[in-house]
Amino acid sequence: MLADVRQVARRELPALDPATAYALAIDLGTGGPKVALVAADGHIAAHGFATVDLLLGEGGAAEQRPAEWWDAICRSARQAMAEGGVAPENVVGVACTAQWSGTVAVGADGAAVCDALIWLDSRGASDVRALLGGPVSAMGYDVTKLARWVRLTGGVPSLSGKDPIGHIAYLRHHRPDVYHQTAVFLEPVDYLNLRLTGRARASFDSITAHWVTDNRDIGAVAYHPGLVKMAGLDPDRLPPLVPTGSVMGMLSADAAGDMGLLAGTPVATGTGDLHSAAVGSGAVGDFAAHLYIGTSSWISCHVPFKRTSPTTNVASIPSGLAGRYLVANEHETAGACLNWLLDNVLYPDDGLGAPRPDAALERLNEVAARVPAGANGVVFTPWLNGERSPVDDHTIRAGFHNMGLATTRTDLVRAAFEGVAFNSRWLLEAVEGFCKRPFGSLAFVGGGANSALWCQLHADICKRTIRQIDDPVLANVRGAGLLAHVAAGRVAVGDIPSMVRSSAVFEPNPDVAPLYDEVAAEFVELYKKTKAIHRHLNQRRLGSGSH
Repeated sequence: MLADVRQVARRELPALDPATAYALAIDLGTGGPKVALVAADGHIAAHGFATVDLLLGEGGAAEQRPAEWWDAICRSARQAMAEGGVAPENVVGVACTAQWSGTVAVGADGAAVCDALIWLDSRGASDVRALLGGPVSAMGYDVTKLARWVRLTGGVPSLSGKDPIGHIAYLRHHRPDVYHQTAVFLEPVDYLNLRLTGRARASFDSITAHWVTDNRDIGAVAYHPGLVKMAGLDPDRLPPLVPTGSVMGMLSADAAGDMGLLAGTPVATGTGDLHSAAVGSGAVGDFAAHLYIGTSSWISCHVPFKRTSPTTNVASIPSGLAGRYLVANEHETAGACLNWLLDNVLYPDDGLGAPRPDAALERLNEVAARVPAGANGVVFTPWLNGERSPVDDHTIRAGFHNMGLATTRTDLVRAAFEGVAFNSRWLLEAVEGFCKRPFGSLAFVGGGANSALWCQLHADICKRTIRQIDDPVLANVRGAGLLAHVAAGRVAVGDIPSMVRSSAVFEPNPDVAPLYDEVAAEFVELYKKTKAIHRHLNQRRLGSGSH
């Protein structure tokens, strides 16, 4: 196990007005980190952003450089501090949220041994399938193992290999040099907290996607030795656990110097992006639901129970709020579909087309708004990197369907927006079935919520009221900041909904309901009718994963 560095004492915090007591919140997304100053009254004084590279490779490789994460975070933190005009002594806490279900292999010196395997990396798929299968199987899992995982954790490792179990199995079997140099495997958010404090720890919620903790007692989550063994993990390479919503350490002198802060500032336990988005959307009450669209997407809410639906890959897991459960699910690609369309179809960097213009996403919105509902018959299935919920299928792939000689590229643009919304409707049905109740409305956050067109399409296709949250792209970083204030006792969870405002409300249009109902049914049929074809085409080529 990685030894803690010498700890810094907690600094004396000044008594400040809630409007001037800030948490420095870090949101490490796939595209790069956002860093914001979030006040105890909920307002964001300033934020910075920097991009990082996504390294895609053969066999489903998807990596990023941890050193690049840290450099981008420090630059963004200094940018936010300068633009906000906030003095370091007014930063009374630090908190991180990050892309979830990734793996950073860390050596005994606290440095990353190799590039991080992120949530898109599926190279461990064949290793996981060998590990989880058995003579009597259901959905690819040994039935005894499946029952034990669901009973204890509430979930089960994905057969796609995109969970830390798959990442670690891949490193152990295919990169033994890296595996043997590793002192501890950390989620990205826990790696950031290591950089901030010198302590390698995981929280009750951040560790969940390893699927080796007993989550039945939400206040006393702990590693389960039987699950650790069943997952093929070395317990000595797993981080110690600390309670959700606690202060896990103090900002080190080195990190403080890099970021322009004061050493000894409290650092809260980190959360995955799913967890922080729930808080940043203001949807913290039981069954208060939110929709997130960024690179990926999900529909989630807090619930008062631990439950699992293996058939739809939906489960309730430990939340970023102490003592609470949160519904977990995911669509692999949502906002990523628009960027794929821009970079690979409309403006490819291959000499065949014009360069991608400024404000390209805004232009897509304008074009799509001119095409009638139903995209003149074109249907887009947005499974560019497989799918997780409501089906766990790493070989399914995307496509434009029902095109004809009259189909135009503007039809394709509209179909891409609608296809993501049809996928949301499919997931919504699974989540509402899991919760055993319909949701009256969804708080919409993430970069996708900046699109009024997408808001209206989700209202029309999902037939639910959509509340567009103010500054939706900052929902995760807002949630992380509020969680830092909650951990310090400056904010009560019940006050959070009043701190998060809606900028617009979108109601379903009944005139398009019959058309969208028809297409939604065929959308699901397209999956059912093509899944075997995609498996045949892709299983051998992608054997150990997907790309």
